[in-house]
Amino acid sequence: MSESQIALTLLVFAAVILSIAFNLLDMALAALLGVSTMLLLGAFTRNEFLQAAQNAGGSIALLFGGMVVARTLVPTGIFDQLGMRYLRSTRGSGKRFLLGVIVLTAPLCAVLPNATTVILLAPIIIRVARALEVDFVPPVILTAIISNSAGLLTLVGDPATFLVGSSIGMSFGEYLHRVSLGGLIAVLLPIPILPWLLKDIWRTQRPLPAELPLPRLERPAFCSLALLVLVVMILLFLFGEKMPVPIVPPSVAIVAASLALLVVYGLKVEPVERVLNDVDWKTLIFLTCMFLMVEAFTKTGILQGLSRHMNIWFGHNLLVVAIIVLAGVGMSSSLLANIPVVAAMLLLVKGYLVAAQLVPELALGAAFTDWPAFTLPLFVAMMFGGTLGGNATLIGASANVVSAGICAAHGKPVSFATFARYGVPVTAVQLLMSAFYVLALTWLTGR
Repeated sequence: MSESQIALTLLVFAAVILSIAFNLLDMALAALLGVSTMLLLGAFTRNEFLQAAQNAGGSIALLFGGMVVARTLVPTGIFDQLGMRYLRSTRGSGKRFLLGVIVLTAPLCAVLPNATTVILLAPIIIRVARALEVDFVPPVILTAIISNSAGLLTLVGDPATFLVGSSIGMSFGEYLHRVSLGGLIAVLLPIPILPWLLKDIWRTQRPLPAELPLPRLERPAFCSLALLVLVVMILLFLFGEKMPVPIVPPSVAIVAASLALLVVYGLKVEPVERVLNDVDWKTLIFLTCMFLMVEAFTKTGILQGLSRHMNIWFGHNLLVVAIIVLAGVGMSSSLLANIPVVAAMLLLVKGYLVAAQLVPELALGAAFTDWPAFTLPLFVAMMFGGTLGGNATLIGASANVVSAGICAAHGKPVSFATFARYGVPVTAVQLLMSAFYVLALTWLTGR
């Protein structure tokens, strides 16, 4: 890139983010205009554009598959039944309602992508909120925040976490041993601030009827098959990579979506095109465009320059570098989709480690997995920053965008400022905890 192209790329990047932050343009339109402008400026060659789109494909496939599987469950009536059981468990208490959001969301996000969990749970959360006569927007936002946080519980819980873990060859078991405790702490941290953050809902107490009848499940045979598809998807997420023919999470999502549509078609429940029409294409388009824009940003050479300067500035002080990575990725992920931010930051961190001669130059290749133990805190810091930093704003994570889309579909659009009102305080507390966790991990790895 020439200097003028670099300057224009950064200008377009900033213009897109500001237009979304100040609600000047629809976020999908802003992202599309940003990518179109970069194409006209020559920020991509044809091959680079195709490569960037391919890099985005895995995460987009995860979201698409989750959306389809969740949508096929709608005609079963299972959301109505779960919503009624959840309402019963609240006993009319807003406090129990909010704690229930955490209890419902966290276990699912340990094995399902966070946006998929939001798609599954948001209809239930909205039904219960309406029954308790409280605003459903804050609980749906809380669902997105907890889903992002709980994505740290396992390697497959969040696309950004999976991206980092897979790039360094981290196994599912190693992740449980090294990172999952931090994820559990991140999930629990919002609880002490809920009485302040959502005080109106927390203090709510509504009388409920003595008997709340459970709705009947419609089409029990279809319901059983649709749930079976969901179970198969979860099992493949957990064990697919250990099969004789390994199947990675994005492929799992596509397989599950295909099976779900086959069940809908085979039992003549509704037309397949109706299911596909209900997929949140706007969110998928927005995230794809953000991937492309971050790819253009990496082409400016700023990240490569930073890699060399980090070695000059910090030498082998990996703790300082890890904290800077945590803060930098956290702040970047609050303003950009966290998945492409993490993809770009991987290049920066690996470049720094090579420049510092802590790993061989082969480490820049995708096949390198022989990472020394003392480098682990850097990658864990990236996981925490990318996953938790995305909690801060509307565009920070795919689950946030999905939650806003669901709220809008139910008549209450969510602005950038509204989401930040809840997301920023939680993110600040979580990132502070993460710094201590990275500090402890650095001490345990001996460097």
